Amino acid sequence: MANTTERYRNLFKIASMQGGFFTTKQAISVGYNSNGHPYHVKSGNWIREHRGIYRLANFPMGDRPDLMLWYLWSRNRKEEPQGIYSHESALALHELSDVNPGKLYMTVPVNFRRNTSLPDIVVLHYGDITVEEVDHMHGVKVTNAMRTIIDVIMEGTLSEDLIKQAIKEATNQGMVTKKTLKKFSKEYKILNDLIDKMKV
Repeated sequence: MANTTERYRNLFKIASMQGGFFTTKQAISVGYNSNGHPYHVKSGNWIREHRGIYRLANFPMGDRPDLMLWYLWSRNRKEEPQGIYSHESALALHELSDVNPGKLYMTVPVNFRRNTSLPDIVVLHYGDITVEEVDHMHGVKVTNAMRTIIDVIMEGTLSEDLIKQAIKEATNQGMVTKKTLKKFSKEYKILNDLIDKMKV
C-alpha cells in the first residue's frame, strides 16, 4: 500500500493534468480510502466541486476551471470524459465572434446518459464528432473552427452577422481555408449562401 507522500504525489500527478481537479475514482486508484474524502475536505486539503469531483486546495486556479469541472462531469463509467465543447462555447473559446454565452455548450455521444439531473450551466447537444474535428484547449476537447461554424449554422439560433463574423475570423486566422469552406458549402446550402454574400 502506498504511503501518504506517495499517494499525494500520484494524485497530484493526475490533478496537474486536469487543472487541479480529480474524481473520486482517480483518488481511489492511487490509494486513497473510498470513504475518506470527507476528512480531506474538512481538513482543507481538497475542495468538493461537484458530486464525485474534487480539486486540490493548494493548486493554482486556471483561467477557465469551469471547463475542466464539467468536462470531468461528462465522464463515462471508464472515467473517460465524453463531452466536447461546441457551438457557442467553441466559438467563444476560439474567439471567432463577439458571442458571449452564459452557458456551456457541449456535444456528447447519442447514447450519453447520466443518473443525475443536468446542471443548469450545461446545454447538451447529441451527435458524433470525429477526431479530425477536435481541438484541445485548456486541457479539454473543443470542436475545431469548421465544425463549430457548421454546428451553429445548423442550430439556427445565432444571427447571420455573428456567423459571418466567425467565418471571417476563422479564415483570417488560418483556422479554416477557403478550399475547406467551398468543400463544405457543397454539402450545406446555407453555408454556400453565406459565402456568396460575403464573397469569400
